[in-house]
Amino acid sequence: MLNNPFFVDISTYSPKKTMPFYERTFGWKYYKTDNYFTAFLGNTLVSGLYETPEKFKQMRMPHFWMTYIKVANLNATIDKAKQLGGIIELSYEMNSFGKVALIRDPQGAGFTIYEGDKLKNTRTKNTKNTLIWNELHVSDITKIIPFYQGIFNWHIVQKLNGIYEVLNNEDEYIADILEIQNQYKGKYEYWVCTFGVENLATSKKLILENGGNLINREDNRILFTDNSNEAFFYIKRYDNLQDRVSS
Repeated sequence: MLNNPFFVDISTYSPKKTMPFYERTFGWKYYKTDNYFTAFLGNTLVSGLYETPEKFKQMRMPHFWMTYIKVANLNATIDKAKQLGGIIELSYEMNSFGKVALIRDPQGAGFTIYEGDKLKNTRTKNTKNTLIWNELHVSDITKIIPFYQGIFNWHIVQKLNGIYEVLNNEDEYIADILEIQNQYKGKYEYWVCTFGVENLATSKKLILENGGNLINREDNRILFTDNSNEAFFYIKRYDNLQDRVSS
């Protein structure tokens, strides 16, 4: 579905340290093509991984999980993003793969847009150890609502104080935006992903045993960092996801 989150990958300074963490935690297996690694669960693609480019290492950007959003026209989306205060970090076309651009919203949260048909949707509702959700953590939602509505035609609706639902143009509930003060979320604005697991306690144990860190426990999910102590992700029981979620 166009203008929906559909894929994630992780930028890491140390692929050789990061990959074993996720392989042991989620049972993934990584395969290398050129300078990019794809993670599979059995025969199913689940995510990607790449070494942080030198430009971002020099900026001391943290390790992070990146959300991908599929678009019909990459160049038109870039133009809208610029008009609405976004920053285009990079944009390129890969033969036989498609067009990709890394964009930062007006508060600095980064995400990737993709135009093409080679990169498939990896978000599921009921498959363990896969991506099941994406959400944006920001300090001031008023500064980014016009941006996301303008480039993706999203409808952003307040659900509770500080929690907003993102609906696409077919009124499907596709993501959340959480407004969180910097004293709680840190100085960065970021997209964060949720992986579905079969048992929270079992996955928690694996994550901690392999060097991850528990950041926050909520009613039905837990926020961790991986063994970099920087790349955030949630785990949640995959059968506990709301019925409205679109894959």
